[in-house]
Amino acid sequence: MQRREHRYKVLVIGDLGVGKTSIIKRYVHQHFSANYRATIGVDFALKVLNLDQDTIRLQLWDIAGQERFGNMTRVYYRDALGAFVVFDVARSCTFEAVRKWKEDLDDKVSASGGKRVAAVLLANKCDQDRDDTFAKNYGRMEQFCREHGFINWFETSAKENINIDEAVTCLLRHIMASDTELLQTDGMNISPKLDSGRSPPCSACLRP
Repeated sequence: MQRREHRYKVLVIGDLGVGKTSIIKRYVHQHFSANYRATIGVDFALKVLNLDQDTIRLQLWDIAGQERFGNMTRVYYRDALGAFVVFDVARSCTFEAVRKWKEDLDDKVSASGGKRVAAVLLANKCDQDRDDTFAKNYGRMEQFCREHGFINWFETSAKENINIDEAVTCLLRHIMASDTELLQTDGMNISPKLDSGRSPPCSACLRP
């Protein structure tokens, strides 16, 4: 049977220095460096995932942290099917900026039927100590996600490779569930094992 190919564009957004590039490099290349230069404008990386009879070409778009203040995000966001909004657990200002990034995303791109694109919140650099603001909000993160339209959240660390694969798996499941072509595939498992071989349960995913 001929393989089918699907292209999914996923945005990785958040303030400058929260670790967006590191997350992408860790997921795509299994590599971490503490010496990445700040992204200028936009960059992207490609990850190819092979399922039973389908090939997914996952494009991860790395949007520079300062771009929220410009007009180009509408161009960068176009045709995106999902997004990660990233903040640094050790810097309260990046957590406070999450609302603005999510509002910018919802304002400039939408899924089929005018729905909001699926978005997952990443509390990055969890190998470091949490700052007071995030620590105070830690117990109500699920409520925060519901209030602001995130399907789920994960504490992540690109340095220690914590929850990167799990976060991508969660987002992909939601994207695939809305892909009518995949849903019409006989026997298609919308909870595939990705390259890492891990496919953790997604029962905790939130429903805004």
